[in-house]
Amino acid sequence: MSTIRTLSTCTARHFALSGSRCRTHRSLPGWINLRGLATSTEGTLRKTGLYDFHIKNDAKMVPFAGYQMPLAYGNVGQVASHTHVRTDAGLFDVGHMVQSNFRGRTATAFLEWLTPSSLTSLAPFTSTLSVLLNEKGGIIDDTVITKHSEDAYYVVTNAGRRDRDLTWFKEKLEEWNASDNAKSGKVEHEVLEDWGLVALQGPAAAQYLQSLTSFALRELTFGKSAFVPIEGFNLHVARGGYTGEDGFEISIPPSQTADVTKLLCKAPVQLAGLGARDSLRLEAGMCLYGNDLDEDTTPVEAGLTWVIGKERKETGDFIGAEGVRKHLKDGPPRRRVGFIVDGAPARQGAQIYSSPQKELIGVVTSGIPSPTLGKNIAMGYVKSGFHKKGTEVEIEVRNKMRKAIVSPMPFIKPNYWRG
Repeated sequence: MSTIRTLSTCTARHFALSGSRCRTHRSLPGWINLRGLATSTEGTLRKTGLYDFHIKNDAKMVPFAGYQMPLAYGNVGQVASHTHVRTDAGLFDVGHMVQSNFRGRTATAFLEWLTPSSLTSLAPFTSTLSVLLNEKGGIIDDTVITKHSEDAYYVVTNAGRRDRDLTWFKEKLEEWNASDNAKSGKVEHEVLEDWGLVALQGPAAAQYLQSLTSFALRELTFGKSAFVPIEGFNLHVARGGYTGEDGFEISIPPSQTADVTKLLCKAPVQLAGLGARDSLRLEAGMCLYGNDLDEDTTPVEAGLTWVIGKERKETGDFIGAEGVRKHLKDGPPRRRVGFIVDGAPARQGAQIYSSPQKELIGVVTSGIPSPTLGKNIAMGYVKSGFHKKGTEVEIEVRNKMRKAIVSPMPFIKPNYWRG
């Protein structure tokens, strides 16, 4: 089966860069404790197509979501790396994510059964954040779905949910294709194994990428994608990312991944790893599956009601609809919110109490000292009624109660390019 639509067959350019190093910035380390690291032994961990590239660039490799992934590079501190993405540009390897194609005459209806999103009304080459739901309405995974046409979709899911997601896709495809739903055409699923995926993020990202292409990137606004010629390569480029900054996620065939990445990481771009990625996404109010989302949490509880299509809230025939509609109608028992925390930072698992009653009302799911704001920020779930902006609560940190205030997310103003 062919890969994402029709890719250029031009021969990949070769660069005499194998002995060179992409730009890194020397500073004191200041690591954030990244939660959710995989416990697999090194021998069982998978590698992205950029593993050798990372080693050549002094990456500190750690287990994450079943892969060996770069936490940071050289002596670059997490705060310095984070700040460089906010002020200039950083390049992340996100090739551990699972990239898939769904094709077939009933592909739109099939994906609208798996998710609560309105894909029928989505314009071609437009993306949307969505969620895969179990029968109770709990979140199996969060995903980005890009519509190429009514019968072709490009879908990216989380590496840590690979086995669960692929098994779910297989089961549901078999069920769909054996039913009357597929009368007008069956749906096929292709996993883009070993394909590269890199994220170029930051205010300097567009100017840098524009220097490598004749494509007018100003026309590629947030949430849009296109096949873009980049120095002889024809690549699927989506405008967006996981940092709150302007940026691009670029899908790359396996044989071209290293060469394209070398093109993308010259000054002012710096290589960035998981440490910076975690603090950037939390400042942007974005969820990390396994921390902030799980199968016992509905999109309504998670503050993701906006991913549910307006017309589908009442009549949508999607998996988990009953549980979602119950929370939409009656209100969820708990809600995901942000916090500004006094004193020491609150980490995952810290308990949240009402003030001054000291009633246990929730738990922190992610928390860091924010490099951009110079304050401790966190997100977590609290009992409904305590979720309103400005509500004062107390969070137990290192056996001491710390004052915290419920704060809106994102914590920083997003800088997406909307034209």
